[in-house]
Amino acid sequence: MKISQSKGLSVLASGVCLAIAMSAQASDKSAIMGWGNPAISVEKKPAPAAVTTESTASAGHESVEAPVHGQAAAPVAKMHHAAPAHESAEAPAMTEEEILKAHASMMAPAMSSHRAKASHHAIHWGYSGIVAPQYWGDIKEEYRLCSEGKSQSPIDISSAVVTSLPGIQVAYRPVALDIVNNGHAIQVNYAPGSAIRVGGKTYGLLQFHFHSPSEHTIGGKAHDMVAHLVHKAADGQLAVIAVMIDGGAAQDNPFIGALWQYLPAEAGQSQRPEGASVNVADLLPPDLNYFNYSGSLTTPPCSEGVNWFVLTAPVQISDAQLARFREVIFNDARPVQPVNGRTVRLGN
Repeated sequence: MKISQSKGLSVLASGVCLAIAMSAQASDKSAIMGWGNPAISVEKKPAPAAVTTESTASAGHESVEAPVHGQAAAPVAKMHHAAPAHESAEAPAMTEEEILKAHASMMAPAMSSHRAKASHHAIHWGYSGIVAPQYWGDIKEEYRLCSEGKSQSPIDISSAVVTSLPGIQVAYRPVALDIVNNGHAIQVNYAPGSAIRVGGKTYGLLQFHFHSPSEHTIGGKAHDMVAHLVHKAADGQLAVIAVMIDGGAAQDNPFIGALWQYLPAEAGQSQRPEGASVNVADLLPPDLNYFNYSGSLTTPPCSEGVNWFVLTAPVQISDAQLARFREVIFNDARPVQPVNGRTVRLGN
């Protein structure tokens, strides 16, 4: 039986789309679960001075050079990732890169049409389908860095230079609780007046929010959740503290318990209960040793020059608290991005 040219193109397009779906699904699952990663080793440079980042890092990255933090360093991973195989019976000769390029080519007319109609109803980004992280850069011009940036976050922290880093000086205070389900994460907005100081620079706390699983991975492994504490300095630079969170605690975490009783279950809902207050200092682990590098926001517009402090010590919550969060928000983690030669430093 002969197949017409138009029908043949349709069959080919269907095969490519199927291969894309299989490839994206496998890639996202691998990034979320931390599969397929070898063991970890420490890379340590002899000189105690801080190491500057590669030229690919944003010029807005603050140099963090100060006396020894005085806290024990955690083991650091050095890993070499083998590219996963993505097979498709319909298009066996195509690489993953070729498949994604083909998908982008097919999606271009639709995305252009979407942009043309976006004057009144902006296209919103998400974590699945045609608005999933791998397509954020195509949704609108303001999101181009999500696909073209060279200093993107999150990353897999598989190697780091152990060196002297300044301590994080915390000055958080209690504020009235303002908790929001924005459709992507659970976020707590913070009133002005709380800040951190690192290496002589002060960053005011704006808000903190949660992702599950964690976005950064350590040696290829994700934690159950992460809290991102978002700060901004007077010069406009952003700094984010990442607090890794794991389930399995025998008892409920009191801080999380106080939040979860007001957890907004639906996107767009918020809670400002009268008399309820929150102090995010109660979420922090006793050990504030951290990995430091220059990255980006992990959501659109993926702005770069963000000073990241990924704490090495996780905190624990109960399995029931973890399950409660995942009933509302789950799989809101951007996959890890290429390191592109950036230096990750670990305080000793």
